[in-house]
Order: sequence, then structure tokens, then C-alpha cells
Amino acid sequence: MARRRPPDRFQQLWDAALRVFGSKGLRRARMVDIARDMGVSPGSLYNYVESKEALFAWLVEHGGEPGPVAAPSLLPLPTPRPGELEQRLRERLDASFRLTELDAALARRRVGNARGELDGILREFWELVVRTRGPIAVVERSALDLPDLFAIWFVGARRAFFARVSRYVERRARSGHFRPVADPAVAARLLVESVVFFARHRHGDPDPGLLPGDDAVREVVIPMLVASLVPEE
Repeated sequence: MARRRPPDRFQQLWDAALRVFGSKGLRRARMVDIARDMGVSPGSLYNYVESKEALFAWLVEHGGEPGPVAAPSLLPLPTPRPGELEQRLRERLDASFRLTELDAALARRRVGNARGELDGILREFWELVVRTRGPIAVVERSALDLPDLFAIWFVGARRAFFARVSRYVERRARSGHFRPVADPAVAARLLVESVVFFARHRHGDPDPGLLPGDDAVREVVIPMLVASLVPEE
């Protein structure tokens, strides 16, 4: 009789891959590390994925999707062809960073409520950071060792996002809706990095009990960021 696959096996594989890749990065991680994290034999993983590159591509492809992890339709997951992994990562990052609130603000000619506009942008970005917390940590750690991924994430997607936020801050400061800022790029980075720290990086603190849950933290951080740029009416 064929052995049944545990119903949560793919969720276990997903969680273990996030932990191992997030700690070691793609180049240094080994399939045996992932198997050890799951408590299974290394050979059993090859029933699900052909290689660690296949597993990494799966994380990239579906990172940020809501709900529990679904079993892939094709098993074992195939190893990406040369250049395919990088292309998937570019496409996924482009899709993830299309923030509708920010895009609408950059296209807006008249601003009726600058405070509400900035609040909406920061809340949408906060939700994106929370939703992609694990997969983006994997990409960042892996990019430190792999020049192609470094160029895609740090030089490409990350810089482009900072530039869009900087452009937004500069426009609102110039129109008088924001307080004057000596350097919009610095102000933009303050906004972005504050959200990223409190929505993602703080979860790696050795003493996670210092702060309450995400919702309570968000309702302090975002109003303070808004108040730092938008004068009281």
C-alpha cells in the first residue's frame, strides 16, 4: 500500500524552507538542512522538489499569497532552467511593489487630504511587508551571496521603490502639503525603513516580548510617521 502524504506536508516544507533560506541563503543552504528542520529524511524531499533551486523558485513564485500553502500540481517541482529563476524573481517583485495607493498619489494632480493619502500609502505598504515577510527575508539573505540576485533586489527593485517614494515626498513638500525637507530621499527612506523594521525586522529580535502585536504597533508607528511630514490642519 502506498504511503499517504501528510496533509500539511507542503506547509511544513514551505515553513522549513523559509527558515533555512532566511538564515543561510540559497547558496549556503542544503537540502539536508531543510530535511533536518522538518524532521524527515533528506531523500524524502526529492519526492516534492528536484533541487533547492526548485524549492527557492517555489517560494519566489508564491510568496505573499494569502492562506495556507497549496500542494503544487506538478511533482516533483522542477529545477528552473538557466536564467528562469532570475526572471521569475523580477516578475514577482514588479508585481508585489505595484502599490495602488502610491501609484494613485503619484498620478494625482490635486490633493484634497494629504494626511489621509500618506496614511493610506503607509498602510498598504505595511500589509505588503507583513504578507511577504518570509519570502523577502529569503531573497535578501540569498542576494548577499549571489550577484545576479543582488542586482535584481538591491540595485533594481529596492532602489526603484525608494525612488518612487522619494518622488512622492518631493512633490508634496514642493506643493506645501508636507513640511519642508532638506532631502526627500532621506525622508523617503525614513518612511520605508520604519515600516520595514516594525512590520518585519523586529520579529527577529532576541526579546520579541518588548512590543505588542502587529496591529497595536502599526497604530502607533503610522500616525507618528504621518505627523512627522504632514502639518496639522
